[in-house]
Amino acid sequence: MRTSTNRSASCVTIARACLPRPGREAPVPEAAALVTHRGGCHCGAIAFEVDAPARVTVSECNCSICRMSGYLHLIVPRARFRLLRGADALSEYTFNTGTARHLFCRRCGVKSFYVPRSNPEGYSVNVRCLDQSTLEHIDIEPAKGPAFAG
Repeated sequence: MRTSTNRSASCVTIARACLPRPGREAPVPEAAALVTHRGGCHCGAIAFEVDAPARVTVSECNCSICRMSGYLHLIVPRARFRLLRGADALSEYTFNTGTARHLFCRRCGVKSFYVPRSNPEGYSVNVRCLDQSTLEHIDIEPAKGPAFAG
């Protein structure tokens, strides 16, 4: 797997390109077939699957919570996310507007996915919590916290 970072892109452009409007699915290029990626928390209490291309573009937000946790956002529609186990192991944290539902494992504290403020009908998956064997390439785009609205 190869990663790259594009530090010159506009954060507003990235936010608009990466974040579908509520009720809309994220655009997937015609040639990009969806792959089922598995992921979860550190202790294994949380496990999930997400359908996304093998080559993904993720957003690196610089807001306080994302920066402190090292979160890399892969935004997916609700229909492409499946929680396999651990609903009872999730703890929720909200702040500011209370729209974003930050979900953490009660046991190990890892935030592997959450419901973002920018897309409350979908999920933001931390690409760092996915099994890397199904990812061919990760392109990391910077996004400024207030413009990103994750």
